[in-house]
Amino acid sequence: MADSETYQGDQGMVQRRPASPAPADLWSTLKKALFIIGSTTIVFVALRNSLTYHLQHFWGASGDFWQHQWDKILRTVGDDPFTLLVFGTTLVSYVVYWIVGLMYTAMDVTGRPAMLKQYKIQPGTNEPVESWKLAKCIFWVNFNQIFVGIPFSTACFYLLRLRGWDESPQLPTFQWVIFELVVCIMMEEIGFYYSHRLFHHRMLYKHFHKMHHEWQSPISITAIYAHPLEHAFSNMMPAFLGPLVLGSHVATIWLWVSLALLSTLNAHSGYHLPFFPSPEAHDFHHLKFNQCYGVLGVLDLLHGTDDKFRASKCFSRHLMMLSLVPPRDAYPDHLPKGKVICGKQCYDQTSEDSHKSFSTEDTKLLKCRLLSERKFSYCTARPLHCRMMALKYEKPIFGSMT
Repeated sequence: MADSETYQGDQGMVQRRPASPAPADLWSTLKKALFIIGSTTIVFVALRNSLTYHLQHFWGASGDFWQHQWDKILRTVGDDPFTLLVFGTTLVSYVVYWIVGLMYTAMDVTGRPAMLKQYKIQPGTNEPVESWKLAKCIFWVNFNQIFVGIPFSTACFYLLRLRGWDESPQLPTFQWVIFELVVCIMMEEIGFYYSHRLFHHRMLYKHFHKMHHEWQSPISITAIYAHPLEHAFSNMMPAFLGPLVLGSHVATIWLWVSLALLSTLNAHSGYHLPFFPSPEAHDFHHLKFNQCYGVLGVLDLLHGTDDKFRASKCFSRHLMMLSLVPPRDAYPDHLPKGKVICGKQCYDQTSEDSHKSFSTEDTKLLKCRLLSERKFSYCTARPLHCRMMALKYEKPIFGSMT
């Protein structure tokens, strides 16, 4: 029986790990979360400044470029707050979702470009995607975006009116937008973790969340493939918490919704692409069902809902790859003894030859892997020290086959 049929939900929202997480683990998770927030902010700042300069230079725009563009939108569609928030947000989210989502889907359907297959998190799955499952997914995603998204956005409008929000035709300052985005990220992490985990409760899972977990190996557009009730309370509500608390400008809401959609599309894509945030954690959630409920991973660590993930090889790949080397090559599931690649043999930590010439401590330092088919080694310890130890014993890390 498949895992998706065996798993029927959690018994309850209880702490799984009674002991407090190790300070090192907590600090590591916090650093990853801060890195994601920080790198996103830096890229956004750089992109904004670059776009502003080039567009002003080539288009001859005068004054504040972004304010000028916003004024054009208001002159085109009007300045009615209801129209901007409800229909504007729906249109922006729809366009962003399907432009990016269909790019990923084209890769899954056609299998091209073939070189990207090496970045798949679960190799061999969705090659190609089953047509009936894809059609069902597209139907329910559109249903949620239109028949759930518009009523939910309408309710959000009246909640913002009740709370009081920025209805000015003037855009907020850039610094304030950055602050709002950081708050929105933190609020979404809290809202999504607990609502998501609630839908994994045994009493709710089989009626609502099981639909989303039909995809044990997800593709990008399954991000909001969910029961309509779950989509409203676990997908849309956490994303709306930040703007509601801050009373955000509608332009900020559009920007935040776009970033949130890009994040969840990447998390469900099934591809761990270079220079993209790692989707390993949420992919592992789809694979194992009751691990990694959150977005950033901080609450998963505090509640002990990432213990199996941290014990798996997937956790070692859970980082932004800053090279073109596929994560599965950089951090393979198994390291065979004496693996021969390009006529060279890599001595691993357990080979007999290594133990004859090296002490236990030295062997740890000389543990190596071969990345892809390049003729160099990647040392898990200090690379320079590894090479020095090899010279000390007059034995190369890679030995000839003859």
